[in-house]
Amino acid sequence: MLVAGLAFWLLHNASAMPIVRRAEVVLPFPADAPRKAVTVALLTDTHLSGPDNSPARLARIVRQINGLKPDLILLGGDYIGDDKGGAIYDARTSIAPFAGLRAPLGVVAVLGNHDSRSKLNRRALNERDWQAAFAKLGITLLQDRAVRRGPLAIGGLQDIYTRKPDMPGTLAAMARVGGAPVILSHGPDVFPKLPDARSLTVVGHTHCGQIAFPFVGITYVPSKYGTRYACGVYREGARTMIVSGGVGTSSAPARMLAPPDIWLVTIRPG
Repeated sequence: MLVAGLAFWLLHNASAMPIVRRAEVVLPFPADAPRKAVTVALLTDTHLSGPDNSPARLARIVRQINGLKPDLILLGGDYIGDDKGGAIYDARTSIAPFAGLRAPLGVVAVLGNHDSRSKLNRRALNERDWQAAFAKLGITLLQDRAVRRGPLAIGGLQDIYTRKPDMPGTLAAMARVGGAPVILSHGPDVFPKLPDARSLTVVGHTHCGQIAFPFVGITYVPSKYGTRYACGVYREGARTMIVSGGVGTSSAPARMLAPPDIWLVTIRPG
């Protein structure tokens, strides 16, 4: 009875609507941009699968984000879910609810390790098919490329855990499009490799540990840096990084002291 109650509580935590975390960052806007703040919503690690995250729940999260009225929406990867004892969805179904996202500056995405096609992951699409699937939804998928959105130069990297992202090439592409530098990556392991210049990096992957413990906190995240970049806002030198806990789960439909979250980041000129 106790075990069943604990399992129900952990599932309830995992399937709850995400909390909204907020942060403010100051970045150098280009001279041709209005001196007006831009709001960016970050949604990561949807992992559509299992008893905790259904298409209906993800559609509610989409409406929640739209209600925040962000100027731009960034998607941080890991859309495909794993087998957690519930429903499993194909790649296109996993991103279909994103068709409802609305923002004046659009929606930009990258892929995560669960989205990388391999012999062990046949549900993932190849890059060309991913590009087509996102384009059909009106979403720009970046893989070591950059785009200008308002005053921001958005550089989207390939997944660092299953691919070899071209950081120098992506940073050069960002410089060419111009704008305040925002790097979108699936996971935080890119952060120490970036140059010490004013920039914002936004990532997911860690699930904020997914299971954290009282008085101990987060004990494990899947990163070569351990828990160094587990969750929240990090500042090193001139760089800032925001790590989202995401809204889905992996391996088990359970969360404890690591609630699902989305971020609303206000970027101000300065």
